[in-house]
Amino acid sequence: MKKAFSLLEMVLVVVLIGLLYVLFIPKKQINKLEEATNRISMYLSYARYQALIDDKYSNEDLWHKKRWTMKFFRCRENEGGGIYFSIYSEKNDTGHPNQKESLKDPLTNKYIHSNNFCKENNENSKYALLSKNFDIEKVNISCNNTDSLGQISFGNDGKVYSKLSHKADEAYEYEINTPCFIQLTSKKQEKKEIKIYPKTAFIE
Repeated sequence: MKKAFSLLEMVLVVVLIGLLYVLFIPKKQINKLEEATNRISMYLSYARYQALIDDKYSNEDLWHKKRWTMKFFRCRENEGGGIYFSIYSEKNDTGHPNQKESLKDPLTNKYIHSNNFCKENNENSKYALLSKNFDIEKVNISCNNTDSLGQISFGNDGKVYSKLSHKADEAYEYEINTPCFIQLTSKKQEKKEIKIYPKTAFIE
């Protein structure tokens, strides 16, 4: 009962923040880079709270691979290139989450998900398409330990991980111990940063 109540509280907070953002912030004062930064910050907070109420620990060797994660990907070059992201808890351990593994945006009830074709549809959030909808050219994650653009994973204990190991005895490896920065660069070469703190996963 306590977990259900916590989930309800969390969803209400995210919905209220989203409504305030939509209703009271003048759109002409927010450029695409600022909007992308705000969206990612909000989604990171949502993923963090989801991890806190959804403990993935089990007797499976690679249970930690199911931690809630935001991961950035590249779109296919023959589809115009660009960058997108997904938020998910992976079940098939492929590194490429499917739609049903992804978190839903509580404001739109759409999956925070795309694939490397980077095409909009009625089931997925358009906000996941960073280049197509926000003119984002680069994403740099200061704590990136992967061979890809990078990811941020959240534990039930509030800790933050920059990678989820493929080894059973490394469930707690790759925890960040210093602040991690996600830097977004627009096509105009303007930059914005999101700061994620270790231990608490506080986001600013």
